[in-house]
Formats: sequence, structure tokens, C-alpha cells
Amino acid sequence: MKASLLKMPSFLLLILVIMSEWNIIEAYFLPTKTSNRMQFLKASTENKGEVVVPKTDQATAKKNALPGKSWLRSRAIGVGAFAGQNIMKNSAFETLVDTNDEWISKRTGIRSRHVIEPTSSLRDIAAKSAIQALESAGVNAKDIDLVIVATSSPDDLFGDAASVASAIGASKAAAFDITAACSGFVFGMVTASQFLHTGAYKKCLVIGADALTRFLDWNDRGTCILFGDGAGAVVMESTESDADAGILGFALHSDGERYCNLQLRFKSEFGELANEPKSVVDRGNYGKMGMNGPEVYKFAVNEVPEVINEALSNAGLKSSDVDWLLLHQANIRIMEHASQVLGIPMSRVLRNIEEYGNTSAGSIPLALAQAVKEGKVKKGDIIAVAGFGAGLSWASAIIRWG
Repeated sequence: MKASLLKMPSFLLLILVIMSEWNIIEAYFLPTKTSNRMQFLKASTENKGEVVVPKTDQATAKKNALPGKSWLRSRAIGVGAFAGQNIMKNSAFETLVDTNDEWISKRTGIRSRHVIEPTSSLRDIAAKSAIQALESAGVNAKDIDLVIVATSSPDDLFGDAASVASAIGASKAAAFDITAACSGFVFGMVTASQFLHTGAYKKCLVIGADALTRFLDWNDRGTCILFGDGAGAVVMESTESDADAGILGFALHSDGERYCNLQLRFKSEFGELANEPKSVVDRGNYGKMGMNGPEVYKFAVNEVPEVINEALSNAGLKSSDVDWLLLHQANIRIMEHASQVLGIPMSRVLRNIEEYGNTSAGSIPLALAQAVKEGKVKKGDIIAVAGFGAGLSWASAIIRWG
């Protein structure tokens, strides 16, 4: 081998040095089995197919997992979704703000979004998504022990969960809302899983639903083009053993120092009452959504891959164990960045942002429902899920479907 190299002209030696940087010289010259060499050559020349990496076995994963944040005895067994009834395409914004379809789709991946019709409501689309999830799971609403609605835009500021539970016939369920904006659905699944893991409840319904078009400034190009209305739901049940666990790992985070980058604040308006002694009270109301787009984008591209890797580590797994990547549907460029960093090809990134835009807490279950319906996601598939948004908040859960 060395003698043959010494006899080579200098320009050939230079080529071999360059090839060695690509590890191609090893494939040609070092003694290896023919099959291994041919396999390497195929991967080197094509450079398009995925490298098949053996998946982590369950025993090894559980051994390496972080207790308390992994292998929860709960699993998702059914999913449903329902979006706003009216479709608003990008072209509709051309007479509202300085934009067009090409500008929006190129920068966000969005081509349309759904908006609730005048006769509908958040509770309406949440209930319809829940009914679909119950049908998907083959579960009767009366068997649901807990209903969690993740939303930032309820019909009733006191909460919609109880009325949604009533609307679907979950008459025995406890119900409450949680607010974690676009991370809400992941927070909701993890919260429900705690009740299921401990055995407190047997079946839970987690709904992510938002109608943020109610709070948009339709003259603000930075926000009005992004959001739509939609809801999605999953039915979760407790499992008998860790072997059937469906929440394999999770990680939850928030940072109130950065809350100013994405907010929908109450606007105070103090005034005197027509009484004695002229009491001063606040008669304000909630304003419109405000967002620092560049800062939110920077936050997402930095935190999303990291929180997914944290959840995977908590589960004792690696990105090569993931069958599907499912992110909050905020921007296609965020998905592409996460795909690249995690080494998960875009062909395995679940997305429907093109049709629905950003539906906040509804986006993850909306995309999941579509993937299950289309037969992409199958029982046993491992899905790395991540939500991120106002708070600022971000979260990931590693789910084994079904």
C-alpha cells in the first residue's frame, strides 16, 4: 500500500489527500470486505439516501432514561381535528397590507389559513375535534375522566374546558384550561400523562384550540398573515406497564425575561365611577397581538432543536430513533432548520402549514390528525414533538403513537 503510494505522481497524491478528507480513500485502498466497500461507495456516490442507523432497543433506552421525565405510563390512542370554516388565501392580503402570495409563501410556507365563521366559536371547533378524537379511539365520552383545553383565546375568560366537556357528553370528567400559547398542547399532554401515570385517571382528553384571528391587527403585516383558527384533540389512556408507555420523554421550559417579544396584553383604562366618592376602576380590555418577529425566530431556531435533544436524552433515545418530527406549525424555515440540526430529513417532518398557517395550540394536533388519517403515522411510530411560543415557552415530548 505505502510502496504503491510512493510511486504515484504528485498530482495523484494530492487527489488522494483530498479524498482522504472525505474518507473515500479508505473505501478504495484499505482491506475491507467487498460488501462493505460497495455499500460505502453507494452511499458516497449517491449521497441522497438516508443512512440506516440501528435503533435503540427498549431496555437500553430505559436504562439510560431520566427517571421522572421519561417512560410515563400513558399513551395517545385517538386523534381528531377541526379548523375554522372559512378559508382565507394569501391573495386576500394584497389589498390589506403591502404583500403578495409569493412574498408570504416564500418566507413562511403559508398559502392559506382557516378562520371561524360568524356562527361558530372556539368551543365549537374544540368540541368537534374532540368528537373526532373519541371516534378515532373508539372511546365513549362518558368514560373520559379529565378534559384539558390548551388555549390562549377562549370564548369565556373563565375557561372553556367545562363547557366543551359538557358539549361532547363527558359528564363525569373534571375539566380545566391551561394557557401556554403555542406550547400549550405539549404542556397539556404532559400534564394529562401525570394523572394517567399515577393511576389517578384512566382516560383523558387533551385539546389544543385557538382562534387568534380575533386578536390580530389586520394592518400589521408582521402578524396578520401568519395566524389561523383551528383545534385538535387526542385521547390518552393509562397503560399497565412501562413496556406500553407512550410518553417516552419530555422537557418543558419558559423564560419570562423574553415575554415582551410575543404578547397580547391587557390595556388598562382607568376612570371614575359615577358614585361617591368617585371610585377609580379599570375599564380596559385586551388589545391586539404584538410580536418581535426576528427575536421570536431567533428564539425558535435556537431552542427547538435543543429541547428536542433534551427530551430524547431524557427518554434514553437519539434522533436516529425518531420516525417523525412534528413541530408547532409557525414557519417552514424553522422546520427546515430543526430538520438539518437534528439530522431528520424533511421527508419525515409532518407539516400542513401551507393550508392552515399558525393555529397556535391547535397546530400540532391538526398536523398529527392529518398524518394519521393519511396513513403516514402508524402504531408504534416514535414522534418527536415540539411546541414554542409566547411566554416565552417551549416544550418537547417524545411520543410513541398508539
